[in-house]
Amino acid sequence: MSDLTSGPGSGDASSGDAPLEDVPAVALEAGELSDFAREIAGHAATFLSGVAEVATGAAPETAISALIVQLAQVSMAGAMLGAVHDVVPVERFETDTGPDPDLDPLRESLAGLLEGIDDYAAVFDPLLSTEPTLGRISDDIADVAGDLSHGLRHYRGGRLDEALWWWQFSYLSSWGQQALSAQRALLSIVSHQRLDVDEESATAAEADALLRD
Repeated sequence: MSDLTSGPGSGDASSGDAPLEDVPAVALEAGELSDFAREIAGHAATFLSGVAEVATGAAPETAISALIVQLAQVSMAGAMLGAVHDVVPVERFETDTGPDPDLDPLRESLAGLLEGIDDYAAVFDPLLSTEPTLGRISDDIADVAGDLSHGLRHYRGGRLDEALWWWQFSYLSSWGQQALSAQRALLSIVSHQRLDVDEESATAAEADALLRD
C-alpha cells in the first residue's frame, strides 16, 4: 500500500523559487465522480487497446498517425483531470492492485516500428529549466500506458476515488508531460515528411505551375 499524502490534495507547498498562483479548478459533486471516472476509464481503455494494436505492426504505414491520434485523445482526458479539484480518497493509503503489467513487449515493439526516429530532445519543464532532455517516443508511450493501466485496475476493482486520484496525480507528475512530448516528437516527424521539399522538387513544381498558367 502506498502513501497518498504526496499526491494532489496533500496540501504540500509547491517547490521552486516563486510559488505559482492557484489555478482555478472545477469542483465535482459526489454524484458526478462516478460518471467522471467512467469517462476517464473509457479514454484509458481506448488508449491501451489502440497503442497495443499499433504495436502489432499490422499497419506500419499508419502507425505514426495512429499514435498521434491516441496521444491527443488521452491528453484531452488528462486535461479534464487537471481541470477538476484534487480527488483525495478517504483512505490515505493506496490499495495494492497487484503486480504491474510487463510493458517491455509494448516498448520494444514500438521501438522497432520507430527505429531511427524514436529519439528526440525536448524541454521537459519550461518553467524550471530550458535545458533540453533526451527521450524516446516508445518509452513515453509505454510509461503512459503503465500509469493508465494502474488506474484502470483501481477502477475495475470498484475503487473509483483511488482510480481518479492516481490518474490525476500521475497526469500532473509524469504521464501528462510524456504524452505531450511524444505527441510533439511524432508531429515533428510528420511535419518534416510532409513539408520538407528538396530544391530540385521545388523547382520542378514551380516550373509545372508556370506551364499550367
